Amino acid sequence: MYKILLRSLILILLMFELSSCITARKVNYMQEPDKVIPSYKESAVYEDYKLKVGDKLFVKVYSTQEETNTLFNGQYNQAMMSTGGASNTAQSDLYSYTVEQNGCIKFPLVGEVKVVGQTLREAAATLEQATATLERAFESSFLVNSVEVRLLNRNFCIIGTGSTGYYPIVREKINIFQAMAMAGDAGTYADRGKIRIIRETEQGTIIKTFDLRTKTIINSEFYYIEPNDIIYIQRLDEQFFSIVNFPTFLATTISTISMATFLVNLLMGKGK
Repeated sequence: MYKILLRSLILILLMFELSSCITARKVNYMQEPDKVIPSYKESAVYEDYKLKVGDKLFVKVYSTQEETNTLFNGQYNQAMMSTGGASNTAQSDLYSYTVEQNGCIKFPLVGEVKVVGQTLREAAATLEQATATLERAFESSFLVNSVEVRLLNRNFCIIGTGSTGYYPIVREKINIFQAMAMAGDAGTYADRGKIRIIRETEQGTIIKTFDLRTKTIINSEFYYIEPNDIIYIQRLDEQFFSIVNFPTFLATTISTISMATFLVNLLMGKGK
């Protein structure tokens, strides 16, 4: 009876231990799709970011007239341009334009200009047109050559598995692998099969769930991230024993057998 109980308990614990092993299949990227790892359709189409309520914009007017530059840009341009107009410092917040609830920014002399739902290029064209209209209305010669618009809040967040942080988007577009690299990868115990992106859209908040291990993600809708995305990485269910290599497996097995023997001896002792 003692041997049967001991063997049964050891077998159960070993089966639970083996099911908790973190294999290369659970953490490797660029794997071929199969019954477990899904295949995604070729639907990757990068679209320019469209401005949303709450976005902070850096706007600079270029003119051959120094008075016009000072009128629209103030005295902060050198400091802003030295950081590429993309920092989130107190100075940039002070001199940035916020997209209000009505979808407009308040531009000097012009007043409210609607930019929500527009790309940065479209917003720049809208402001150029607004300054041209102002010039005709006042019969003045502002000589505005062009307008530059940049997004200040170009960041994304990662939550979970030790990679939690707030990271800047330093390029025009960034993909999910670059985002993971900036965060130092997802970690050994991250569930790469259930990555979630929380994204604000004009229709409301959406959640995209996908498997980061599949090779076909490169051509899918999940490949590129957008400013203000929140990437949530949950932990693997198999992290109880934390078995990632053979030495760990061996040590855990010995501990499992010792525990099983102790429990059986304890139970048999109580049964006497």
